[in-house]
Amino acid sequence: MSFTSSGNAAVEIAAPDEQHGERSSRATWWLTLGSLGVVYGDIGTSPLYALRESLLHAGGAPTRVEVIGIVSLLVWALFLVVTLKYVALLLRADNHGEGGTLSLVTLAQSTMKSPSNLVLALGIVGASLFYGDAILTPAISVLSAVEGLEYTTDIDESWIVPIVMGILIILYAVQSYGTAKVSAFFGPIMLVWFATLAILGIVHINDAPDILNALNPLYALSFMTGHGILGFTVLGSVFLAVTGAEALYADMGHFGRTAIRRAWLFFVLPGLVVNYLGQGALALSHPDTVGNLFFSTAPEWGRLPLVLLATAATVIAAQAVITGAYSLTHQATQLGILPRLAVSHTSEKERGQIYMPKVNWLMLAGALFLVVIFETSSNLAAAYGIAVVGTMIVSTMLAVPVIARLWGWGWIAAVAVALPFFLLDSAFLTANLLKLADGGWIPLALGFLIVIGMWTWVRGTRIVAEKVRRESVPLSNVVGSMAKSKSIVRVTGTAVFLTSDTEVAPAAMMHNLKHNKVLHEQNVLLTVVTEPRPYVPRENRSSYEKISDDFSRVVLRYGYMESPHIPRALDRCKQDGLSFEIMSTSFFIGRRTFKISPEGGAMPNWQDRLFILLTRQADDVITYFRIPAGRVIELGSQITL
Repeated sequence: MSFTSSGNAAVEIAAPDEQHGERSSRATWWLTLGSLGVVYGDIGTSPLYALRESLLHAGGAPTRVEVIGIVSLLVWALFLVVTLKYVALLLRADNHGEGGTLSLVTLAQSTMKSPSNLVLALGIVGASLFYGDAILTPAISVLSAVEGLEYTTDIDESWIVPIVMGILIILYAVQSYGTAKVSAFFGPIMLVWFATLAILGIVHINDAPDILNALNPLYALSFMTGHGILGFTVLGSVFLAVTGAEALYADMGHFGRTAIRRAWLFFVLPGLVVNYLGQGALALSHPDTVGNLFFSTAPEWGRLPLVLLATAATVIAAQAVITGAYSLTHQATQLGILPRLAVSHTSEKERGQIYMPKVNWLMLAGALFLVVIFETSSNLAAAYGIAVVGTMIVSTMLAVPVIARLWGWGWIAAVAVALPFFLLDSAFLTANLLKLADGGWIPLALGFLIVIGMWTWVRGTRIVAEKVRRESVPLSNVVGSMAKSKSIVRVTGTAVFLTSDTEVAPAAMMHNLKHNKVLHEQNVLLTVVTEPRPYVPRENRSSYEKISDDFSRVVLRYGYMESPHIPRALDRCKQDGLSFEIMSTSFFIGRRTFKISPEGGAMPNWQDRLFILLTRQADDVITYFRIPAGRVIELGSQITL
């Protein structure tokens, strides 16, 4: 399987709403409600800890100037990072309706005359850092909610970690059943959550009406410039308010930009801003509540229900990032950045609902490890943020060629638009790097390991492809010799040979000729190509070419969000002239094994070993392409790295 680009024509800038026809106003509002749960779960639960950690970072009892300044920083971070960068700008950069780091990579690559290794490297870094966020989010979100039990019940604090671990284990254990039914409740619950945030904020603003000064950006600027190093370092905690902003862009394909924008502007942004103002007012009037600021905004009788609602909201936030990790891994697999991993489709109607067992259990192990090591959300907050802001910087950089070339704005305008966001992201990154010693190294270490794995896989597959091509026989030579050969026995039926290179004879076919000395009446050379677009229309799925009386070539094209189904696609090729009956067809697949050369190869010895380890994690070709196991013949070959 290969990742090929068919040029700029393959990539368009079109909203999902434009692609799938005009959605009715009612349908769009239903999508808006759905996006509240899937898109905004992460950023929507930030009030649980963002302002608390920012004020605690200031040290001691916060003064009036510090409270207003920090609240102003939080509010304007939402305005600048989320509203301007993501809602107003990046939501315009969609690849056939899909968003996210890897979609942005394909858009940026389409602007290049030839594939850019720099763009690919940025995509790998952005995707790797996302996994750090995907493991941290469930841990810190559920911890911050369950910790509310300490203030609402007589429960001993030693029970908090076991309760959180139990919730996480249950959450990850039910992933294999799919989220279709559960997702139906996500939107309404989050609607109640954001309404609760707004109500709690409104109730307390009157405690200290001067908190409304935080809406003036001069107070944020004054705090930054008037508090020395503290004004800068507190940005590391302020950034917690915008974690989850990447989800706006990544989940665009599920809901469309209109629904996501409506949800942000009409529900999420007002709820968050008003709640931060209310928390700030409470901190001004009752400084002793800073350590448990969020839950203190509720009356005593309402704190336990608020804990339960917050726990439900954080589980939804965790669910959103878990499914996001599945989608990202699936895209990375299709684009050749990761080996094929087992994918289960959990819905017959929604092709985007998938479950990946290996990803699921690795994420659970990581989340449980973080909960056990850090024990409290305050401790875990020190590790949170670096991975997210790193992904944001990558998105800003990848957006430059898209704005300059695909949108036609030119390089000067593109740099002028992106530079302020890059500087803002860099400021957040620098402030977050100060957390390295307190646990911030964990997501960076995880991201680094994933980068090494992805880089090794990309490099190794390229080396193997080049070596196989050098040792292969041109297809035209084989076709010509078979037409003249009298020693080859012809058998009835169809043989399908999977190959990634349409110009050379597949290794499985050459082994079959060498050892069995037989050739089927009809021989199909099948190549599966991943296009730089999320989905390929059914009418463009396949191309059929008759090479000779004995040989034909079929190319199947899938988008990077799709899972190949070879028998179904070949059945549709009948209309193009392919004679195909599954029960009279044999699929020949080459099974490669690898060994390390004693003299050394193109990669260091440790990287050869890592590449071999990754190949062993790959899902079986038969399962991945959904080929009936009873119709498969595997022929092995060994390759020296």
